[in-house]
Amino acid sequence: MTTYTATVTVRLKRGVLDPEAETTKRALERLGFELDALRFTERYEVDLDAADADEAEARADEMAERLLANPTIHDYEVAVAEA
Repeated sequence: MTTYTATVTVRLKRGVLDPEAETTKRALERLGFELDALRFTERYEVDLDAADADEAEARADEMAERLLANPTIHDYEVAVAEA
C-alpha cells in the first residue's frame, strides 16, 4: 500500500447563488480592486492508503459524491498525488 493525498475541490455550479463570493467581491471592489467574477471554493485534502493512484482517486471521488459535494448544486474535481 502507498499513501496518497487526494485533493477534492468543490465549487458551486455556475448560475447557483453564491452569497459568500458576492459579499467578498463587493468588499474587494470597495477597496479598489476590479474583478469580473469571484467564486468561493472549498478544498479538502485527504490522506489515504491505496494500492495505486486509480484506487485512491476512486475512493476520493466516492467521498465527494456521498458527502463532500452535493452533485445537484456543486461541481468538484479530484486530484491525487503520492504523499
